[in-house]
Formats: sequence, C-alpha cells, structure tokens
Amino acid sequence: MGRKSLKETRQLEIIKIFYKVAKKEGYENTSIAKIAKVMDINPSLIIHYFQTKEELTYALIDYILDRYLLIYTIKNKKEVTLEDLHKTIEMLFSKKWNLLFDDGLFYTFYALAFREKKIKAKYKTILDSLRLALAGMIEQCHHKQLVQVPDAKTAADLIFVLVDGAYFYLSLESDKKAYAERLDYYKSKAYYILGGAWTP
Repeated sequence: MGRKSLKETRQLEIIKIFYKVAKKEGYENTSIAKIAKVMDINPSLIIHYFQTKEELTYALIDYILDRYLLIYTIKNKKEVTLEDLHKTIEMLFSKKWNLLFDDGLFYTFYALAFREKKIKAKYKTILDSLRLALAGMIEQCHHKQLVQVPDAKTAADLIFVLVDGAYFYLSLESDKKAYAERLDYYKSKAYYILGGAWTP
C-alpha cells in the first residue's frame, strides 16, 4: 500500500521530461514527438498515457502543485512549531522557493489560464492550497500563543500576495544585490503581518 503503480511511475517520468524539454525549448515549441525523442521511445507510448499535449499540460500543472507544496517540510503537521513557521517564511522568500519550478513555464501556463477554464481552475487550486497550508500553520501557532494573528487566512493571503508580487517583479531584476535587498524587504513585511517586527 502506498506504492506507485507502473502507470503512475511512467506518467511521472514523462511529465518530468516534458518539463525539462519545455523549460529548454519553450512550451510552444515542445511536442510529444520531441519528448519521445529525448526519452528514446516511440511517441505512441506517450500517447498511451497522455492522448494530447493538453492532457500532458494538465498533468504538469498538477506536478507544479506537488513541487510548490515541498516548502511545507513539517515533521509533524498536527504539532506545528514556531520554528516550522519561521522556516516556511524563510523558504517562501528565498531562491529555493523560486527554483522549485521554472518561472518561464509558470507564467506561460498562468497566461493560458486566461483562455482555458481548466488551467484557470488548476491554478486556483494551486494558489488556494498554498494559502490554506500556510493559514493552518499560522492558526496552530496562534492557538499556542506563539504568535498573535487572530485571522490566519487573511494573514496567509497577504503573505502570498507579497510572494507572488515579489517574484513577478524581481524576475525582471538583473542586479543580484538589488534582488536580494528587495526580497529581504518583502520578507520583513511578511514577518510584520505575523505580529509586528516578530522574529523567532
């Protein structure tokens, strides 16, 4: 129980190669034939698991969610500590968070969300899941009186508004020092949301 089936393993392998090819060549230039060539398999094998590029795209967007949820590396989700919350905020405002998934692909799919309802719904699921997980952490810490944040959902939402805006804006910044300084500034505002100039 809990083991992945051969089908799931094969699908994940295809999704990962799709991600690598699309990251290198661009989403628009990526085809099932190119993915098959990199994998050194017949394209019909990919079509056996994903009939169209659209199906493969939906699966890759689901994969994004799994990647982004890696920021919540909590040992015991029912016993969240102040250290867990601190590590999560540090991760959100770090290069590690930004490197979990390629910005170019993220924003390519984000743009597609304005044309395709299914992609829009998937992106909403991703963003809601991230906010909900952070809200849960904040709420636990509030109940333990580790932070004074009575409205955890609003706090989590505001922190992700900072995160989303920061990374979009900073993706245009080529000066590494300016990038780091702005990211630290936005992070300090996230800590402010969690109770003034709070630091653990």
